Amino acid sequence: MASVGTALRELRGAQKSAKGVSLYSRYVNRPAGRYLAAGSYGAGLSPNQVTLISAAFSFAAVAAVALSEPSWALGIVVWAALAVGFAFDSADGQLARLRGGGSAAGEWLDHVVDCAKLTALHTCVLIAFYRFPEAYGTAGDGWLLVPLGFQFAAVVTFFGGLLTEKLKPKPAPGSPAAAPSTLRAIALLPVDYGVFCLVFLLLGGGELFRWAYTGLGAVAALFLLAFLAKWFRELSAVRR
Repeated sequence: MASVGTALRELRGAQKSAKGVSLYSRYVNRPAGRYLAAGSYGAGLSPNQVTLISAAFSFAAVAAVALSEPSWALGIVVWAALAVGFAFDSADGQLARLRGGGSAAGEWLDHVVDCAKLTALHTCVLIAFYRFPEAYGTAGDGWLLVPLGFQFAAVVTFFGGLLTEKLKPKPAPGSPAAAPSTLRAIALLPVDYGVFCLVFLLLGGGELFRWAYTGLGAVAALFLLAFLAKWFRELSAVRR
């Protein structure tokens, strides 16, 4: 088995295209995932095991949001667990490439965990708003609609993007990859999962978290409309 250093060198030359990826994912999450993938390779872990490690960190954070009264310390712990889980989510695919390619079952597991994570996270914010209305300023039932709306936008965006990639024709072998756009990478920051995780640092602020979370939810809804129009336009030219 190759050393961790050798694995890192191989991974640097086997990265996916940065097209359509935000600055956070490109310069923070993917590099962190690369180190975790190399370490996992050295430890003899499989990509599916790395996916389950990602799930463990993510769902521990999700449970903490729903069950614990908000505080600044809780916010740091939740953000750290979500960020580490996201980095391991990047590591599983990189590890699969390092080992010569993944499996259909591994890709399925990765996407199922991602969808479950998105759904659970917004559900647990809803539970937190319901359980701790004094802390979050969510005594009115209308505030409970915010996590539901955010969840709807996040899940439809996830599913729509995934389905679009499956339906679009694959580029011809050997065709040059499109150069990533820095402007697009910046524009995508508000809907990057890693940037979204940062909002949990504000848990101790109660109402400050509520407003920041609501603002990101509104942005997610606007991006969803833009994505749906773009994906429909792209697929309209595809004949099957």
